[in-house]
Amino acid sequence: MPYIPLEEHLPGITGLLEYDKIAAAPIRELTQILLRGESTLTECERELIATVVSNGNQCKFCTAAHTAAADILLGENETSQKVKENIITAPVSNKMKALLTIASMVRENGKAVTQEAINKAKAEGATDIEIHDTVLIAALFCLYNRYVDGLATVTPAGSEFYKGLAERLKNHGYNRLPQGYDHLKKNKTVAP
Repeated sequence: MPYIPLEEHLPGITGLLEYDKIAAAPIRELTQILLRGESTLTECERELIATVVSNGNQCKFCTAAHTAAADILLGENETSQKVKENIITAPVSNKMKALLTIASMVRENGKAVTQEAINKAKAEGATDIEIHDTVLIAALFCLYNRYVDGLATVTPAGSEFYKGLAERLKNHGYNRLPQGYDHLKKNKTVAP
């Protein structure tokens, strides 16, 4: 049960973002830019960063949501599972392994990122902006994970919920739906 009154039909982060739309606006905008804006990292690669960080932070809602988003963008569900289990053996490029490792370091503590990890990412072809964005996405998802868990938001158990959420993320990104979320009261599903 959430620590503050939130809309029952809006579990996880969406309920919090609807609770305070003014504070939510810049958070949504930054997330949209980082995860759906122009980048040499694919949308899926950026979702994998969110997945690894959320999984490492043990945030069940965010892990399930971004795993589902990565799966839908990839068209399969093996890769996201493998990166959660072991980045080094996951079926992603060496560059992505290096970036996911940096994201994991950021999750632990910003000062945990080493020059060696940065050099490895660059040696694998990561650009400065890709390293920058990886660190920023990781830091942003630490904020999200703590926001969701710190207020004990509702975490749906069923995978169908997250598949629906992933479809909305794929189709609408991280912006607030123009019509809001009242239409979801009947479905008990959510979009960010």
